[in-house]
Amino acid sequence: MSLTIFWFLPTHGDGHYLGTAEGARAVDHGYLQQVAQAADRLGFGGVLIPTGRSCEDSWLVAASLIPVTQRLKFLVALRPGIISPTVAARQAATLDRLSGGRALFNLVTGGDPEELAGDGLFLSHEDRYQASVEFTRIWRRVLEGETVDYDGEHISVKGAKLLYPPIQQPRPPLYFGGSSEAAQDLAAEQVEMVLTWGEPPAAVAEKIEQVRAKAAKLGRTVRFGIRLHVIVRETNEEAWKAADKLISHLDDDTIARAQASLARFDSVGQQRMAALHGGNRDNLEVSPNLWAGVGLVRGGAGTALVGDGPTVAERVKEYAALGIDTFIFSGYPHLEESYRVAELLFPHLDIERPELPKSAGYVSPFGEMVANDILPKAASQS
Repeated sequence: MSLTIFWFLPTHGDGHYLGTAEGARAVDHGYLQQVAQAADRLGFGGVLIPTGRSCEDSWLVAASLIPVTQRLKFLVALRPGIISPTVAARQAATLDRLSGGRALFNLVTGGDPEELAGDGLFLSHEDRYQASVEFTRIWRRVLEGETVDYDGEHISVKGAKLLYPPIQQPRPPLYFGGSSEAAQDLAAEQVEMVLTWGEPPAAVAEKIEQVRAKAAKLGRTVRFGIRLHVIVRETNEEAWKAADKLISHLDDDTIARAQASLARFDSVGQQRMAALHGGNRDNLEVSPNLWAGVGLVRGGAGTALVGDGPTVAERVKEYAALGIDTFIFSGYPHLEESYRVAELLFPHLDIERPELPKSAGYVSPFGEMVANDILPKAASQS
């Protein structure tokens, strides 16, 4: 099975060390362009663009990088409860058309109640997932060309529709990651790609089987991907030294403050990440070559595969054997590490290389629409 490998755009910052400003790099368009173009030419299938108040807006970043890349796909965030599903569908179709069919979408319900409250969303964990289900049902159907009437507990629309379709048919694929029961139910019903953070293989296998079973009851099949950092070097010894160096500026107070901040999250996935290290820098290798040091101060994906190219490739293949076909990698700093991953890891894996995109043009068969969505008289009578 050929694997799809994505990279990561560090729109919240980048550098040589975690938890310190030393060796840090400013986030500006020039640097993001460098990372995106490196990923594009090295053969990564796409880039994950993160979301949240600590990040630059993922949609605007993706749009700005369309003209400076050729093959790279952009995995951008959908935020249920913060935007109308119909407006989000129009934005998604536009991004897909303007990029020549290179748009992918990542449903992000959010796990930080404080941040969500700042965006005007005050729903509980369970209610957020119910709202996400309603959002996604509408979003999918509108993108697939339906005119939608929907009356939900949290979202209602009447006559929702899309006039200009996306290039990818029936619509761009939808990605989603979550570990709770509600998240798994949503994934089984709604999405094409189910993502997990980098837990040990046994835990990942259990999650995959749970989602597969739920999807099968609905007559569906889903694909699986995993989000991991990578520290790959020419030798295993060099790789582990690089891992130690990455957290060499962390002190116990910084770790404690980071863990206290992350503890307010109601995300089950975040809780599972934190449990791998327990806020302790000892015994960070939680599974062979799986290192939890990143999660000491970083929310979300907190583990890295560490080793030389052949060793990391073997760990990747172990995950692939569980049914994972998409790997979303990152490393610090992201520009240099994209080259290391491509040069040291790619030769040991069977990787699917992206093709050049299709034409991005779209011409309405009726010319310019009149009064928003009324067809010209001659066209409507023909």
